[in-house]
Amino acid sequence: MPVGERIIRIDAFDKVTGQAKYTDDLCPANALVAKVLHSSIANGLVKRIDISKAEKLNGVVKVLTCFDVPNLPFATAGHPWSMDAERRDIADRLLLNKRVRYHGDDIAAVVALDEQTANKALQLTEVEYEEYPPLLTMQQALAEEAGDLHEGFNGNILAHTEYRHGNLKEVIRDPGLILVEGKHHTQSVQHCHMENPVSYAWEEGGRIVVVCATQIPHILRRIIAQALGLPWGKVRVIKPYIGGGFGNRQDALYEPLNAWLSLQVGGRCVRLELSREETFASTRCRHAMDFQIKSWFRPDGRIVARSLKVFSNQGAYASHGHAIVTNSIGAFRNMYQEEMAITEEATTVYTNLPVAGAMRGYGVPQIVFACEAHMDEAAAQLNIDPIELRRLNMMKDGYCDPTSGIQLHGDGLELSIARGKDWIKWDEKRRRYTGQTSNIRRGVGMALFTYKSGLFPKLWEGSNARLVLNQDGSLQIQVGATEIGQGSDTVFCQMAAQTLGFTIDRIHMISTQDTDTTPYDPGAYGSRQSYAVGGAVFQAAMKLKEEILFFAAKILYLPDDTLDIRDNMIVAKEDGRLLLSVEEVAMQALYHKEYCRHITAEVSHRTTSNAFSLGACFAEVEVDLELCKVKVLNIINVHDCGQVLNPALAEAQIHGGMSMSLGYALSEQMCFDKQGRLRNGNLLDYKLPTALDLPDFAVDFCGLPDPNAPYGNKSLGEPPALSPAPAIRNAIYHATGVALPALPLTPKTLFAEFKNAGLIQ
Repeated sequence: MPVGERIIRIDAFDKVTGQAKYTDDLCPANALVAKVLHSSIANGLVKRIDISKAEKLNGVVKVLTCFDVPNLPFATAGHPWSMDAERRDIADRLLLNKRVRYHGDDIAAVVALDEQTANKALQLTEVEYEEYPPLLTMQQALAEEAGDLHEGFNGNILAHTEYRHGNLKEVIRDPGLILVEGKHHTQSVQHCHMENPVSYAWEEGGRIVVVCATQIPHILRRIIAQALGLPWGKVRVIKPYIGGGFGNRQDALYEPLNAWLSLQVGGRCVRLELSREETFASTRCRHAMDFQIKSWFRPDGRIVARSLKVFSNQGAYASHGHAIVTNSIGAFRNMYQEEMAITEEATTVYTNLPVAGAMRGYGVPQIVFACEAHMDEAAAQLNIDPIELRRLNMMKDGYCDPTSGIQLHGDGLELSIARGKDWIKWDEKRRRYTGQTSNIRRGVGMALFTYKSGLFPKLWEGSNARLVLNQDGSLQIQVGATEIGQGSDTVFCQMAAQTLGFTIDRIHMISTQDTDTTPYDPGAYGSRQSYAVGGAVFQAAMKLKEEILFFAAKILYLPDDTLDIRDNMIVAKEDGRLLLSVEEVAMQALYHKEYCRHITAEVSHRTTSNAFSLGACFAEVEVDLELCKVKVLNIINVHDCGQVLNPALAEAQIHGGMSMSLGYALSEQMCFDKQGRLRNGNLLDYKLPTALDLPDFAVDFCGLPDPNAPYGNKSLGEPPALSPAPAIRNAIYHATGVALPALPLTPKTLFAEFKNAGLIQ
């Protein structure tokens, strides 16, 4: 059966040989080139822009500034449109901004014949600012004397929410309870996808066409239209192959501006590509967060009550805004369950830093670090093995999320713990590494994680799939869900092949999404692809199979319920006799004198379920106290992701997620000076781990099919990036006894913490 097999990616050959066409490969050679002028201050007002010198430069076609753009505030987040105005994303930015809110804000743009001329024109453009003190930290932004960065958001609070269950004040009066509390911090990091943001746009037939690298072509179409004040149908978005996204492209970045620039030069084709430095500073990053957790335990380790306060640094504009931190507190609420009471408070704060948006894990990597560090500190205070403390309090089979109704099926967490514990030799090494006094020390740590499969019921979760039978009996699939490197196109082919009875070589996936021709889908995010869109592929395949068998029955003069399809052949269901090929059916259907028809199937599917994808990470580290360096010796991620659709792709997904989390743990951090300038916005100074920095990653699966998914699968795109960082942190804690409160765990951080603990001079 195709589902579950190690099928090679259907796009592998084209990608490794360079034949796959990405956005910039398709751009016309005579396209004009656009470049953006970014602000040189973090907080202030553009008073005047002198473009006279730039306009005189030979080769400059047009110079446009923040004083020229339409006054149409728009939202950039890649969320489905809500008919309820109260639930829509915050529209807080223009195509170019007079009110500067971070160092790198977009204030003007040049369109020229070539890139060199465009860059020269930027250098000749003179800007006069009215500068204000930059609010770089959440404490500065929340101070009484701080001015509001956005009108209508008093105190720079984008949003604040609370969740309460039980009477916390009454519960914690019990003198027999043990209080464990801690503060933790996670940093801003960048996605670092291989392909920088790039697009080209032109006007055709009275409509604007944008070709770009995006995760959300159908949503982007709507955002471009709103930013330009056009009917949505006046915009067409085309997405070719894409060189990674990780959430950065779940946002409208520079595509609306590019579309507008094309219209300002008579609809000519305009190409707009960001440099790596611009990508770092002027696209999106992961939210930095501050956590304060308190837990009240019985002496036996059972949690009785908990409280969480979290502040999320949004940066200059709303993007995905408060949705990120609400996802964080949801994961906190689900992972462990208290007996009696819980309070959660979440606040998202505007600051004068680059905009934070969606990034792999959508707020959950941050809370998993804080929560899992907290659980290890509690285990030490209670003198209980960290695994046993988690087993006592973690979500179990039958658990139901009180806010969404999502239910956990199976004991995947217990299985994950058992397999990881055995692989790392937990009991043996916890004993062996206790009481070390040498300069080189070792430790083992672990962390649990949980994530959902899509957005239901919080947001609309609809998908569409179109299947078309060709004359030769082959099949082509179109979905609006975007392949961004995760392998979704391949598993959709596997799903269709299994449902239809086709071999995988007879199925062709149309990877390019085009809003004029591709069925609607919100896009690639929320680890929803295989779970939500898989349902649409399943239903479309079932419908197409019925159509094929219906026509085959007419040819064979047999009842269609006596027929089936196996290996591209129509067979007798009872004994498997070969009757005719699907190719013959396709030809007959198209050219039959009486029954002529094109066999196709298209369905619109709404997902009305969700599933917890969960597991555990175990890590063994070696710590050099004098050098303040950490070496990861062994690490494994064990996943309950339901039925594994393609083990090779699943393992690759997990390896990629683990590498991202390892960088998050040990080296990656966006660093700013006192003026709000990003100081390490390039791949030399930003310490992204390379293949030479990574240990061997081990992977295991529980293999528990989910009852609500047609193929038994659950999410796998984001979960691998959630738990390695806290597992590594907890292994360092075991090795040294130092409870590190913040990421990243760089030598500089370790030096300060080890010195405070008296481990080094």
